[in-house]
Amino acid sequence: MASEIVNPADSLTQNTSIKQNGTYLASPRHEEYQYLDLVRDILDNGEHRPDRTGTGTYSIFAPQPLRFSLTQNGTPILPLLTTKRVFLRAVIAELLWFIEGNTSSLALNEAGIKIWDGNGSREYLDSVGLSHREVGDLGPVYGFQWRHFGAEYKDAKTDYTGQGVDQLAEVIHKIRTKPYDRRIILSAWNPHDMSKMALPPCHMFAQFYVSYPRRKDSNGQQENGDKPKGHLNCQLYQRSGDTGLGVPFNIASYALLTHMIAHVCDLVPGVFTHVLGDAHIYVDHVDALKTQLEREPREFPELEINREKGGSIDGWKVEDFVVKGYNPHKSIPMKMSV
Repeated sequence: MASEIVNPADSLTQNTSIKQNGTYLASPRHEEYQYLDLVRDILDNGEHRPDRTGTGTYSIFAPQPLRFSLTQNGTPILPLLTTKRVFLRAVIAELLWFIEGNTSSLALNEAGIKIWDGNGSREYLDSVGLSHREVGDLGPVYGFQWRHFGAEYKDAKTDYTGQGVDQLAEVIHKIRTKPYDRRIILSAWNPHDMSKMALPPCHMFAQFYVSYPRRKDSNGQQENGDKPKGHLNCQLYQRSGDTGLGVPFNIASYALLTHMIAHVCDLVPGVFTHVLGDAHIYVDHVDALKTQLEREPREFPELEINREKGGSIDGWKVEDFVVKGYNPHKSIPMKMSV
């Protein structure tokens, strides 16, 4: 009898029919509607709250997690929102900047990425008690914690090679050697270093999980035989989510990180789950998001990685990623609150 691999992600894909008892059912709802539902929930039910930026937000706590499949019918998929254009080049550049362990916004600025400029400005650093830092020096933020957790931070120019815990390297080692480990964790939350950071981490804790889909015959019965290739899944906890501007960026970034780790570990990208704590909309984003809610999602793009399977997580370039078929609605400007 013909057999099929049942991928846990298949029940989530945006336009793949679900097979049940030999019959193909209607395609499930596009996954992007999860995000749009979250926006609508915040607009309808959010509590008006002050915030550190002085802008003001509408906020809810602990909404339903968002789940995005990263593979569709064997093709890698990137959940890049389509109801507005997401700045993909910035997503990739920032992620590679994290992986380098870089903590200077100047490096991104030189590449034309301005998203950290506000937090690295002289005015902002002075306002958070970091007047001794050079412009652009953000302190021990994400990349430092990922690659040098526990090392003593001096400045953005210091070489920290061999210092602290390289959490990202440990994540990859565990996935390769102990795929059932329940401690495959990447944490950016380090209370000891909070006062040294220009901005404490918002996306702060990711757990990875290798699953092995069941092999079934055409009658739906489980078969024995060779173990299928593992699927790499990721769950992110984000304590604070700027739902209009930041969350679409964060979805794409951690989905891309999961694709990268799956690539170097020779696994199939599985499911990305996004858990939010304080999910908020800045008051000056409300009109823009109402416009976005009027739009219909389009298919998520395919992702192609131009590197050999295996290898290192280091040394990647923007050119290693090819995103195919991204056809979003036009961009919607939103001001970033700093």
